[in-house]
Amino acid sequence: MNQTSEKETQTSKKAPQPRAAAAGGEKAPARRKPFYQKSRRPQGAKPAQKPGVPAVPVHIIPLGGLGEVGKNITLYECQGDMMIVDCGLVFPDSDMFGVDLVIPDFGYVVQNKDKIKGVVITHGHEDHIGALPYLLKQVNLPIYATRLTIGLIKNKLEEHGLLGRTKLIEINARRKFKLGCFTIEPIHVNHSIPDAVALAIDCPAGVILQTGDFKIDYTPLTGGPTDLPAFAEYGRRGVLALLSDSTNAERPGFTATEKKVAQSFAGLFRKADKQRIIIATFASNLYRIQQIIDLAVENGRKVAVSGRSMANNTQMALELGYLHAPDGVLIDIEQLNKYPPEKVVLITTGSQGEPLSALSRMASASHRNVRVGPGDFIIISATPIPGNEKMVTKVVNGLLLLGAEVIYESMYDVHVSGHACQEEQKLILTLTAPQYFLPVHGEYKQLKKHAMTAESLGIPPKNIHIAEIGQDIRLSADGLELGEPVPAGAVMVDGLGVGDVGNVVLRDRRHLSQDGLVIVVATVDSRSGQVLAGPDLVSRGFVYVRESEELMDEARRLVVQCFEKCRTEHVRDWNSVKTRVRETLSSYIFRKTKRSPMILPILMEV
Repeated sequence: MNQTSEKETQTSKKAPQPRAAAAGGEKAPARRKPFYQKSRRPQGAKPAQKPGVPAVPVHIIPLGGLGEVGKNITLYECQGDMMIVDCGLVFPDSDMFGVDLVIPDFGYVVQNKDKIKGVVITHGHEDHIGALPYLLKQVNLPIYATRLTIGLIKNKLEEHGLLGRTKLIEINARRKFKLGCFTIEPIHVNHSIPDAVALAIDCPAGVILQTGDFKIDYTPLTGGPTDLPAFAEYGRRGVLALLSDSTNAERPGFTATEKKVAQSFAGLFRKADKQRIIIATFASNLYRIQQIIDLAVENGRKVAVSGRSMANNTQMALELGYLHAPDGVLIDIEQLNKYPPEKVVLITTGSQGEPLSALSRMASASHRNVRVGPGDFIIISATPIPGNEKMVTKVVNGLLLLGAEVIYESMYDVHVSGHACQEEQKLILTLTAPQYFLPVHGEYKQLKKHAMTAESLGIPPKNIHIAEIGQDIRLSADGLELGEPVPAGAVMVDGLGVGDVGNVVLRDRRHLSQDGLVIVVATVDSRSGQVLAGPDLVSRGFVYVRESEELMDEARRLVVQCFEKCRTEHVRDWNSVKTRVRETLSSYIFRKTKRSPMILPILMEV
């Protein structure tokens, strides 16, 4: 012990190293060096490379989650070994007509399936696990996740018939495991779902920290605060790169604690008094569900759940011990109407206004078990995801029209974010002192703001990189380089079809939604080209035929003329005939209506 102390004392007496010049050419402030610059190798860090020997690189390849909120998936490669972190989906935009889900393009993963040692999941939200079934249908890989996350993944794999053939390995915070040349240590973090972890990925190139989705809650309901000492420990040892959650990068200050919601809910339960309480929240927000159960018990109410995902997650969490409810408190939704309104609470899905969700069906008076009316007190406990605001507003309006009292996020503290705000992001940056910083998980404006925050803390701009999906980011102690981009992008899921809806199909759907369809049907003699029957014009989404007879009659007359002209000019290439019909009709309709419906000629030869 004394020898160590003496050695440290001698080291501390060494002359300070010259200060590095700041980005603008001026010297750094004399009072201290920027935290990211190290005058000597930190204790426990990897030894420096021998002079003249290139440093070992690690390749970080984001296949999703950049420039968007969702579809998170990152591929790591070092010395021929690969691993994947997260595998999520994103819900479609309003212009993706008919599309159910959007998942990452797994082409590059499939090409390298023999190198990939496994998939490590940070937590159980859809934007981090939702695409796993679609990946596992193409590549059978082991999945590493915490206990609750495995429970959520099992529900998902069972729906797709993949549970029996998938290897699921439970991981725990601060317990390291190996995948090829990678040694991974999960680190406990707070989020809006239990069992969330950050990952410390140690490989021959250095240590990479990926926070996953996180916030710093000093008074969480369960599980303890984010493990800041673990981040600090890696910061002292030396961190090659930090990949950090950017969702709330535009918000100053700290994210509110979950206990704030508990206090607000308690007041709302008192306010509801004799009314039936209906609360919409995310099916994965088990903290919120436990709060509601506790308050229901305290107020002598029974609890029912509505929505398939809500029912599945609640049952699974009860079995695993993540939710607790006294016997007799939870009732089936079929029994809901057997109790007086002041004796029940209904927890439901639909906080984002999803058209087929339980709350949306209540708002449109089409729910099988629940009829909303003046005796209902409804709480929407979630913030609308960007793009969902109109759908949420539609649901709120529908519920208000039915006479219910509706409380939503902007009115009371009925929701807090699960993502870190600027001060929490600064704390992680300061504790880890990364050589390189890559903001992840957010739209470009959020990534940019997070990069600016890092720069304000002294990280050189050249060491900060806002990546794009598919970029091959080559990192080593020698520097950051960009390799050739890999195949990446979005694959749309429509029903049972995966990837069969592309830009062309979406373009046609958009066209149909805007101007409708006109079908021209005719029977033609294959030898002479003479029209034997028709042409008949069918309109869908363009005009109501009975009110536009003059327009349709003139259109039919022009089509007859077009067929006759083709016959006299001996045009027998039916594709050319269809093109002429389409051009003739399109020109006339636009001239008369300023619309451009899709025109579909159908010719039957006899």
